[in-house]
Amino acid sequence: MPYNIELADRVREYLAKIPNLNITEKKMFGGLAFLVDDKMCVNVSGGNLMLRYNPNLEDEVSAKVGFLPMIMKGKKMDGFCYVEPEGFRKVGDFDYWMKISLEYNKIAKKAKKK
Repeated sequence: MPYNIELADRVREYLAKIPNLNITEKKMFGGLAFLVDDKMCVNVSGGNLMLRYNPNLEDEVSAKVGFLPMIMKGKKMDGFCYVEPEGFRKVGDFDYWMKISLEYNKIAKKAKKK
């Protein structure tokens, strides 16, 4: 399924308002990834957001509306999740997800180059 262009624009506009971010867009995970400082921060996957967050927030984020754990090859990926549209329709909810992803991006490690 192609990524939702309107959602990608929403992410792009949000990130553009933050000064001094080094943002790169890249097609990844079947969607459009927004890399901040060369680290995957948030991805638009179909109509969902996919993002990284501090694994210490697991209890908090998993209780949010729209949260789906990210599972790859049968294994739950700690610190990664999908968020369905009902979880970010409201501006405040969208801001929440973007903020926790950007906060974690500051301390997240870059992926190892293959």
